[in-house]
Amino acid sequence: MSAETLNLITVPLFMGAIGYTTNWSGVWMLFNPVHFRGTRIPGLRALVPLLPRKIQQIPGVMHGGIGWQGIIPSRAAKMGSISVDKGIAKLGSPSEFYQQLEPDKIAEHILETARGDMRQMVERIMEREHPELWHDLPPRVRETVHARVQEQLPNIVRQVTDAIGTHTDQILDIKLMVIRYFEEHPEMANRIFEEIGHKELKFITNFGFFFGFLLGIPVAFLTNAIHLWWLLPLMGIIVGYATNLVAIYMIFQPIEERRVFGFRLQGLFMKRQQEVAEVYAKIVADDIVNLNNIGEELLQGPRSDRTRKLIETSMRPAVDRAIGPMRPAVRVAMGRRQYDAIRESVATEAVEYTMTPLADPAFNKRQSTAIKTLITSRMREMAPADFSEMLRTAIREDEWLLYLHGAVLGLGAGLLHLLIFPPPS
Repeated sequence: MSAETLNLITVPLFMGAIGYTTNWSGVWMLFNPVHFRGTRIPGLRALVPLLPRKIQQIPGVMHGGIGWQGIIPSRAAKMGSISVDKGIAKLGSPSEFYQQLEPDKIAEHILETARGDMRQMVERIMEREHPELWHDLPPRVRETVHARVQEQLPNIVRQVTDAIGTHTDQILDIKLMVIRYFEEHPEMANRIFEEIGHKELKFITNFGFFFGFLLGIPVAFLTNAIHLWWLLPLMGIIVGYATNLVAIYMIFQPIEERRVFGFRLQGLFMKRQQEVAEVYAKIVADDIVNLNNIGEELLQGPRSDRTRKLIETSMRPAVDRAIGPMRPAVRVAMGRRQYDAIRESVATEAVEYTMTPLADPAFNKRQSTAIKTLITSRMREMAPADFSEMLRTAIREDEWLLYLHGAVLGLGAGLLHLLIFPPPS
């Protein structure tokens, strides 16, 4: 078999292999490893801000070392910020999300969970703050206090949930909540893209071979016609780069449906907006913007002091209502300072009792359905341009790494072909 014929057969196959390997490894690099793996170099992290912006963005360099972390998990916090700005913030305000969680049902659940704890809390506070008086009270009077606490509890709990609903925008920062969640769970960023884009990721991998093979046909004729040893490695660079470029383009472009010679052309993600919206909404509602995370953000987030103050303000009158007509006599018997200390203790300790029930997994699952419905409907109504921006912005700045990766593999494959099938001298 002549060298020219061998070249015509092997070059397209090599180019197809370039395309497949480029896209397969490119997809792997998007998601793996979840955490940085490599060697940290002392002092490099301090130099990173001085490096060109593109170099700073390379996973590994940003950690001050040589190694790799999946592009998506390495940008998890940034993706969380962008997903709020480009997506979640457009899908609903904190108040809307809270209302979708049905505050009345939240109040009922808190009430059901807290009833058994209230008696212990009252006993504990009274034993701590004024044990003599509490022990001196006749059992019947103590039971009356407990009964009035239980009687007043529904109104108090509803006041708390209503107050949170009224001031949600001031005490809940959805963006910070999502960013912190992604920082603590970078694997969730992977899950979102893997679940909403599994069809597209499979297409990218398979497309690489066919596209590379087709480009390899003219490359084979060109290298037969022009006998320059460096031409094939150069063509490999072009094929590797172009394969990733075209694959990314086909996923997101065209944004709007177009008809060309009777064929419908639209980005692969864009075609599936209705389906993707439901998958995305389920993940967000079940794992990110759910009742448990909202409750944790309210109590542990940067605005938690506002939440605690709000709940404490709502709970302080609870002691007055529980004692009822006996309040003047009890206040005199205890002394004003001691009475106020008990009111403050009830208000402070009740904060945890109010928020803890929100972590109940079964209750979370039931309430997430409303959030999922809201996000799904809003995403399906989004303009195609906004929908594309929401999904693509998170990786847009790092696409050049995938193109570069393809070019480097293409160069390597071209050199490997020359080594296996050296051109005639």
